Amino acid sequence: MKKIIALLMVVAMLFCFAGCGETDTASNTSEPQAVKTDLEYIKDKGKLVVGMTIYEPMNYKDDKGEWTGFDTEFAIAVADKLGVDAEFVVIDWNNKWATLNSKKIDVVWNGMTLSDEAKTNASCTNPYVLNAQVVVMKADKVAQYTTAESMKELNFAVEAGSAGKDIAAEKGFKFKEYDAQSDALTAIKTAKADACIIDITMAKAMTGEGTSFEDLGVGISLTEEEYAIACRKGSDLTAKINELMAEMKADDSLQKLADKYSLTLAE
Repeated sequence: MKKIIALLMVVAMLFCFAGCGETDTASNTSEPQAVKTDLEYIKDKGKLVVGMTIYEPMNYKDDKGEWTGFDTEFAIAVADKLGVDAEFVVIDWNNKWATLNSKKIDVVWNGMTLSDEAKTNASCTNPYVLNAQVVVMKADKVAQYTTAESMKELNFAVEAGSAGKDIAAEKGFKFKEYDAQSDALTAIKTAKADACIIDITMAKAMTGEGTSFEDLGVGISLTEEEYAIACRKGSDLTAKINELMAEMKADDSLQKLADKYSLTLAE
């Protein structure tokens, strides 16, 4: 009886080893799943999701409620060349990097300053438009403030997470943060602030005669900068956008777009 039991145990062990061997062989021969590049991911889903804020003349809505602006048209042109649709999503600018990395959006494309912070948190394209951070205040006050030092006692409004906020802190100004640059302009109009620091592109488009902020004027420039587009870290989309941007410069379509919105292209 003991011999029979021992024999049965040996047979059972042989079956066990055979099964393990088959599992190992199957495991070793299975091919690893190919990891999609960022560009492949965007093409597969059929759309380029653009993160932006309402910022005239870069991204804003026309009288029909449709998105328009320099960056809007630029993004649509690039998406078309990629063979996908462009989808525009309004984001919290102060949380743009987390929104980008979580894949809720594919690019930050909204007059974004090419800063050290942007280079650290994203893969940035070549610069495409020149910009400056300027002071905006009541038009009848502009002539009184010709230097940064003369503005030390003013209360400023700035967009959270913006280049304007950075320069306000650097200059030692008193400031309050708002969700958008348009909110910073409204703060002056409603007497919640004496001045704001915003992009010159927006300042020219949204102040003066015929605008919603007719009584506001553009003051001194505090810094000059360039705009770039932010993709995810390590994304192959960055190089592709640079390639398509170069094509649009070569065929003059990007210059025509810049002329349409009174912007100056970066070299």
